[in-house]
Amino acid sequence: MAAPHTLDERLCGMLHPDGHPGDADTWVVAFDEYLPTQEGKREALCTLANGYWGTRGAVEECIADDVHYPGTYFAGVYDVVDWTVDGASMPDEEMVNAPNWLPVRFRLDGGDWFGLDALDEADLLEFRQELDVRHGILTRRYTLRDDLGRVTTVRSDRFVSQATPRLAAMRVSILPVGWSGPITVRSGIDGRVANTNMPDHSPRTHRHLHPTVLREQGSDTVLLEAETARSKIRIAVAARTTVRLGTSEVRPERRFDVDEGGAVAHEFTTDAVVGTPLVIEKVVHVSTSRDRAVLTPAEAVAEGAAHEASFDELLLAHTQAWERLWLEFAVELRPAGEEALALHVNAFHVLQTLNAVDADLDAGIPARGLHGEAYDGHVFWDELFVYPFITLRRPPLTPALLAYRHRRLGAARAAARRDGHAGAMFPWQSGIAGDDVTPRRLFNPLNEQWMPDNSRLQRHVGLAVAFSAWQYYESTGDLQFLLHEGADLIVDVARFFTSLAVYNPVRDRYSIDHVMGPDEFHDGYLDRPGEGVRDNVYTNVMTAWVLRRAIATVEVLQRHPGRLAWQRLGIAPGEPDEWERIARRLTVVFNDDGTLSQFDGYQDLEPIDLDAYRRRYGWIGRLDLILNAEHDTTNRYKVSKQPDALMLLYLFSAEELRELLGDMGYDLPADAIVRTVERYSATSTYGSTLSNVVHSWLEARRDRARSWTFLERALRSDLDDIQLGTTRVGVHIAAMAGSVDLVTRCYAGLEMRGDRLWFHPLLPVEISSIKFHLVYRDQALSVTMSQDELRITSAEGDAAPIRLVVEGVETELATGEERRFAL
Repeated sequence: MAAPHTLDERLCGMLHPDGHPGDADTWVVAFDEYLPTQEGKREALCTLANGYWGTRGAVEECIADDVHYPGTYFAGVYDVVDWTVDGASMPDEEMVNAPNWLPVRFRLDGGDWFGLDALDEADLLEFRQELDVRHGILTRRYTLRDDLGRVTTVRSDRFVSQATPRLAAMRVSILPVGWSGPITVRSGIDGRVANTNMPDHSPRTHRHLHPTVLREQGSDTVLLEAETARSKIRIAVAARTTVRLGTSEVRPERRFDVDEGGAVAHEFTTDAVVGTPLVIEKVVHVSTSRDRAVLTPAEAVAEGAAHEASFDELLLAHTQAWERLWLEFAVELRPAGEEALALHVNAFHVLQTLNAVDADLDAGIPARGLHGEAYDGHVFWDELFVYPFITLRRPPLTPALLAYRHRRLGAARAAARRDGHAGAMFPWQSGIAGDDVTPRRLFNPLNEQWMPDNSRLQRHVGLAVAFSAWQYYESTGDLQFLLHEGADLIVDVARFFTSLAVYNPVRDRYSIDHVMGPDEFHDGYLDRPGEGVRDNVYTNVMTAWVLRRAIATVEVLQRHPGRLAWQRLGIAPGEPDEWERIARRLTVVFNDDGTLSQFDGYQDLEPIDLDAYRRRYGWIGRLDLILNAEHDTTNRYKVSKQPDALMLLYLFSAEELRELLGDMGYDLPADAIVRTVERYSATSTYGSTLSNVVHSWLEARRDRARSWTFLERALRSDLDDIQLGTTRVGVHIAAMAGSVDLVTRCYAGLEMRGDRLWFHPLLPVEISSIKFHLVYRDQALSVTMSQDELRITSAEGDAAPIRLVVEGVETELATGEERRFAL
């Protein structure tokens, strides 16, 4: 029998031989009550997306108000507005809230329009909402009684297609219970939307869209096209609505309604029959002017609406696409409980945000997904936590996402030149063009005042970009990527940080000043706030690592026939030697107790009683806002939002970090690593969802019980909304990806270095087994870990053998082979 050749075929049956990726109750998020106070969080958690666009899980009949927010967002679609803060102009680039395609409303016999919020508690007889993350379907079912005593059951099912990225569909079924009579239905598209999802963080309302096309498209379709105010991106939506009574199609007379402000709808009345569902199916096509091979967005969606398949056919293709995705990305955890559900939910939302991204789409990784307007939809450094999740499972997705950075390399180079430096300076917050779109002011809801935001000093974004580019190359051996994109990113970031490094002949060391680390709580010293700190340990050590990767990259370029990449980059004579010299002589500051210091002068800061603040405020994750409201500053204290020094132990094993520091001329004994973790764990506010990911990773081998506690928090960051209200404005994509990475890469002790795949497994006692798959150097691997065995199986194929190192013992694995290791 011939061996299968495609990755899907090779994986099929490896993870899930019976075709079922795990227990059913670990694939459904369910809500049995309608709670208006929880709707914002649920809308974010029930967002449906596919990487091209996404829509929050709002009810169909709602508009944006204090309870609901039916936001729809397209990857890479931003617009800029100018507004004034404290008398100063502050341009704001936001991911645009696009036309709302959801509206489907109904009323009985000319009465009021039904809506969940309009009902008294006694009138809502039943409510159930389910998000099926295995198949990407949101279902809502409720039974209501109106003021005339009529009982009606309403069920809606919707999906945003994984099979056809520019398509979504919804089915609403209205079942009369004990009554018959006329029912009026209204289905449309609302472009009269604004960006208002952040009321607590920024008291603003930004209207980005201006309608350009409002029309009826045939007898059953409405079409709306709108254009963004400054970026001039056109967004078109066509919605086709069909009607059935039971299984019979009905064609009621429709009235086309248009609001020149930016809304179109069809309204019709038909007779409802007791016990027979009235079924409204709405299929939506979307397009933007950023799409390739499209004449105009309006024409593209009109064409799509005219040739679409049935709802059931579209749904089948969508669910099959999700099944194929789970063959690659599912993680089976035993025992299968709440943690298994959280793993599936988190992987689901990462995939929804990224899966349709390709080089043509040109979109990065928005920190809060396509789920809300937090951070204005900008791209940050935390993509660093996402790349391992995708690189190890679907490698081609990583260069498509890194292409977002590569296309903006010109903007990063220009930014470096304006700042008097060489190379490329990537911005802390990036949007449509790669310029620095970090706001200069931050709204503090505790005192309702604006405070300076100096986070743009976090130059370490470039280090994260270079790190991810090299890790992809290390994982795949993709030489073409390194030659054409990766080398540009790595070398230009190395050049930028080389130009930041200043030599001190007295100490024979290089220093980097005026930067912020990932900690975020220290934007300067008390006598120079907002000017950054000197010799931030994360920045300096990562710079040394990137400089060494730049040297390795140049060595690859030199060996490549023709040396075109070498010539393109213009490697100057002696430039690699300078990188080597700086990498060896960058300054690392230590505290008096031998632990790593976050930056020069950190040890001299004042201690702070965090417990006292916890007693007063409860959650103190954003201690910077608390102290600002008290006319104080975190610059004064030994405190961290997410400690810089500990990030190094997240990215590197203790052995690798000690080797790196050794090359820099520093000794870091094993006990100093332990004390570094203890020191910063005690002074962290855990103000970022990423903190739980990092700390769980750090404790995995030192204190497995503590690691498990942090993992539980990481897994449920958004399910439990642990930051007390932030989930409603968007989920935390990096924490979601990081939590899956913890269960797989961390607990497997998985590393990629030296052209080898390393395993050093150690499971928490709460886990009996983990099963997942990964792709390494073109081999599709199934990995199963229990408390006493590691099993690695390679699918059939033609890939070259790979080298495995398990607990220090090296072996070779060819395609079609299996290796078992006792633990």
